Amino acid sequence: MPRDIPVGNGNMLITFDDLYRVRDLYSPRVGRHNHTIGHVQRFGAWIDGHMAWIEDEGWERTLQYKPDSLTTEVTLTHEELGIEIISNDVVDLHKPVYFRQMAVRDLTGKSRDVRLFFHCDLSINGSPVGDTANYDPATQAVIMYKDDAYFLLNTATPNKVGVEHWAIGTKRVGGAEGTWRDAEDGQLGKNAISQGSVDATVGINLQIKPYATEEATMWIVCTENYDDAKRINRRIWEIGPERLIARTEAYWKLWSRKEPINTEILPEPIQDLYYRSQLILRTQIDNGGAIIAANDSDITHFAGDHYSYCWMRDGALVAHSLILAGQSELSRNFFRFAEQCIGDKPYFLHKYTPEGRLASSWHPWMIDGQAILPIQQDETALTLWALREHFDAFRDVEFIKPLYISLVVRPAMWMLEHRDHNGLPLQSWDLWEERRGIHTFTVAATIGALNAAADFARDFGEMDRASSFREGAERMKGALRRHMWHPEHKLFARMAIPLEDGTYRLDMTRDSANYALFAFGAFDPNDPIVESEMASLRDRLWIKTDVGGCARYERDYYHQVESEKTDDVPGNPWVICTLWQAQYHIARARTLEELRLAMPLLEWTAGHTLESGVLAEQFDPYSGAPMSVSPLTWSHATVVSTCVMYIEKHDELKAKQANQKASKPKSK
Repeated sequence: MPRDIPVGNGNMLITFDDLYRVRDLYSPRVGRHNHTIGHVQRFGAWIDGHMAWIEDEGWERTLQYKPDSLTTEVTLTHEELGIEIISNDVVDLHKPVYFRQMAVRDLTGKSRDVRLFFHCDLSINGSPVGDTANYDPATQAVIMYKDDAYFLLNTATPNKVGVEHWAIGTKRVGGAEGTWRDAEDGQLGKNAISQGSVDATVGINLQIKPYATEEATMWIVCTENYDDAKRINRRIWEIGPERLIARTEAYWKLWSRKEPINTEILPEPIQDLYYRSQLILRTQIDNGGAIIAANDSDITHFAGDHYSYCWMRDGALVAHSLILAGQSELSRNFFRFAEQCIGDKPYFLHKYTPEGRLASSWHPWMIDGQAILPIQQDETALTLWALREHFDAFRDVEFIKPLYISLVVRPAMWMLEHRDHNGLPLQSWDLWEERRGIHTFTVAATIGALNAAADFARDFGEMDRASSFREGAERMKGALRRHMWHPEHKLFARMAIPLEDGTYRLDMTRDSANYALFAFGAFDPNDPIVESEMASLRDRLWIKTDVGGCARYERDYYHQVESEKTDDVPGNPWVICTLWQAQYHIARARTLEELRLAMPLLEWTAGHTLESGVLAEQFDPYSGAPMSVSPLTWSHATVVSTCVMYIEKHDELKAKQANQKASKPKSK
């Protein structure tokens, strides 16, 4: 089930499913720990003797955000019960506090007895073992805790602050379903404490006059100790949750539009998606610098693992989108995090936890009795390339200075050493993490990295290194063209497998990742060989159903829907692969008419968001339903990158057109 309307502040992240149930709660880092491990946190209303949990039939739901903010605007209507609830969710911009503010309105013209219930089913630090829940009279709140994780649940109405109705008990032990069942008669038992596999439910009573609206607020404070939880809770009482919510909404409006990028040339739905994508990106980025791929715990049911890690390739490309959008503090944090991860090695390993530790991996350290590097070389290359993009944009010399050796010189020297007799990179795993070989994507990324290293070395006055890096890039470019271009097919291979005689066996499977040929500067986008490659990718990988979009590669098996009609459905459509085609049109455009060829692909992307603007990783090629994780950080980053590229190219071509008109001699 896709995640929707995430809210967060870089330390705390809350995700919802499409029924508006909280499913994931991460704190104190984005991506770690998930204190719900995906279990449903229920929300419901008891209305004049009838209980309606939000997942029950009868509710109409609209899950959206307020414009240019990370404050949700969720409308819940139950026509049969005659109630409407408008709910705003937000995580405070400073403190680890999740707020839900609700306005409940009568639709029947009668006085109503409404009781709102919030069920909190935590598995603190990823396990329910040893949790405690208790009612705390000092804070008038329910507190759940274990070790260094404390969660304080509190409520307020305009007339009263503090929890008056609660239930504390056990769940999934001895047949117990949880305290949410206690709410179904409208009453909560007020048990004082429980330990082990525990949960809690808190309630708010509202008396609503005919056609009137009453408001209430619930919040969860997440801290490492009781004293901090108590102090933050007191501050909420003093300032008032309404003011904190309003302040946070204003902050995100300021943040998302701080750069003077003229988006008015984009159609309004694309403009909205551009700003929304920046905000959704921010929810997936830890304040410590880790750019998390996705935080959708449902994927664990498919893969036995999750996406709550930092892949350096994803991180580098997301950082590039942040650079283009002018979000320099976030890109700086990522590169500082990258330096922490790389340590004394000249390359990155598979992926990292939000703390910068080595994460789970399926890349072996040995094959056929021989030790190998369990790496994807493009991750190292793209981090170096993106660092240069950052420096070109912001020229922050003091920031670059401590990173020069660890993220530029050592990786670039290793890339020169890590080559075969033809000058191509030695074998590593591909960006899809499925095949070991020499990949066109990896080669192109490495060329971009070596050229970036040459630019850095020149700037730092190391002309010998600059010359060595540039020469390595040129030799690699020549080898890419000689050995991975198939002259008969007039196409590039996606992968070359070294043979014992020193030659290569080419894998000619069409793969969207070959967009890298132009994306990182290896070849000019107007080079005929690039034109031939990109036309082939569009022809062979476009989904020939009403859904459309581009697949990753032919016969893609990941979450495969169609296993036979590979000519029409080579795989599931992916946002990133579709927008790579748009980036190609932008890069090669020499006129405004050519530039507009990218717009239908941006419009396709906007047409496949959830109502909130959230984008999944991929979609069902027949129904268009989101598949795999949602939101995927990389999807939203590619939207941001593509929009800025389009705007910049439009301005360039417009200026060129104006100059040409100005230089024409006037007719007599």
